[in-house]
Amino acid sequence: MSGELNGRVALVAGATRGAGRAIAVQLGAAGATVYATGRSTRAQRSEMDRPETIEETAELVTAAGDTGIAVQVDHLVPEQVRDLIARIDAEQGRLDVLVNDVWGGDPLVTWHKPIWEQPLEKGFRLLQLAVHTHIITSHYALPLLIRRPGGLVVEIGDGTRAYNEKNYRMSLFYDLAKTSVNRLAFSQAHELREHDATAVAVTPGWLRSEMMLEIYGVTEENWRDAIAKEPDFAVSETPAYVGRAVAALAADPQRARWNGKSVDSGELATAYGFTDVDGSRPQGFRYITEVVEGGKKADVSEYR
Repeated sequence: MSGELNGRVALVAGATRGAGRAIAVQLGAAGATVYATGRSTRAQRSEMDRPETIEETAELVTAAGDTGIAVQVDHLVPEQVRDLIARIDAEQGRLDVLVNDVWGGDPLVTWHKPIWEQPLEKGFRLLQLAVHTHIITSHYALPLLIRRPGGLVVEIGDGTRAYNEKNYRMSLFYDLAKTSVNRLAFSQAHELREHDATAVAVTPGWLRSEMMLEIYGVTEENWRDAIAKEPDFAVSETPAYVGRAVAALAADPQRARWNGKSVDSGELATAYGFTDVDGSRPQGFRYITEVVEGGKKADVSEYR
């Protein structure tokens, strides 16, 4: 996809690591100038307390083909987001792609406990990080994005709308957060339609993020070693896969056909013909729905 997004400007909110970092890199590889935001810098870590930084992400974007610009932003602080969009306007005069990927709620989730046993402070903080940040960012960014026709908003979550509506996500706060992200795309789609802009909710499948690899005690080089312990891990995907999904959407002149929809990276891979970095085409949520939960007898390899 090299060059397909030349001249375009993208903002990836929450680009420090995982899906956000990979999306920023793939947009850069396709030719876009990418503003990569987050709270973790080389000088200061967020409450996630992880080593990945927005500066590293920006450097990876630049190395991939275009310009990566790191900006430290707490997307819960309206003034910081307002100033970010003013800077993009002053420096670029346009915004073509907004990716709302802010999350940071992993340390706050209390799994397998009913609401009356959940700590409210952590739960409300999780919802602020997962939902309020996206709303604040769209509030300030969309007036710039709709200035030109053809803009794209991508809401990154966990689970398609169809999947989340049928399945409890093991924690009320987590369930509400991920359901809300899909609805945000749906609602923005209605508001953007008259401005010739598109909003889509996109979810990766079983993502081999930095944290997930650590959980299974493997690296990207030997990730298959974890299959012995968890056979379903064989359907997992790299962050680059969802990155390629978003880049494909951004480069598609007919992307309005996805407006308001909720899709996973595997579905977009089938539609656009891209693959994961190993040449496979994982279908994570289809595998979970049909095999893990649906009881279909199938080999994992059939879903790659």
